[in-house]
Amino acid sequence: MELLKEFCSENMERVPAAIEAGAKRIELCDNLSVGGTSPSFGVIQGAVAYCAPREVAVMAMIRPRGGNFVYTDAEKDMMREDLRMARALGVTGVVFGCLTGCAEQGYRIDEEFTAELVGLAKAPLDKCSVPLAGASTAPVAVTFHMAFDELEDAEQEHAIDVLANLGVERILTHGGRAGTPIAANFDRLRGLIAYAAGRLTILPGAGITYENVEEVARALDVRECHGTKIVRLD
Repeated sequence: MELLKEFCSENMERVPAAIEAGAKRIELCDNLSVGGTSPSFGVIQGAVAYCAPREVAVMAMIRPRGGNFVYTDAEKDMMREDLRMARALGVTGVVFGCLTGCAEQGYRIDEEFTAELVGLAKAPLDKCSVPLAGASTAPVAVTFHMAFDELEDAEQEHAIDVLANLGVERILTHGGRAGTPIAANFDRLRGLIAYAAGRLTILPGAGITYENVEEVARALDVRECHGTKIVRLD
């Protein structure tokens, strides 16, 4: 099976070139300098219009700000509305991660809010928003993003159980703390893949480029990889 390369982009500027270079899925976000936030209405609409005829998936980030992944009630309202908007614009899927707790005492997956957002992604579209012209009413895919990497090992396994039971399709993870070489995290990534046991996809990302993506895919025996440099752009 051909390796699927997911290209992370904060606007449409490099998307055409990335697709030409072999990207088959776009994670669309804004503000990559803070790890990505929700893209605008216009950017999502333009990306879907460009990618859909080319059979390239568009995954929209749902995140109201940079920083941690513990959200206030007001921020949760923003995320609900951004998810509804993304679905109405016809995205293939959405990307989010929600935690509770704190850095000092440890983070846990926010099971209640995560379940709510997954429900909004999977419910009939007319139950959560009025679709725009041409938008599909089918459920959309869900990726739980690198908020996952803020969890301790035991909590990560619990999160996999929770997310698999909710019907989440994939977890994006570096397999270790930000800034560590991806190869240094191969053992942990293999352990996560084994624990997931096909219930969902463990999607490796961060530190993966067009130069090492094939090596990473072989080492982990995965069929999908993610990155901002996953394909070579001139």
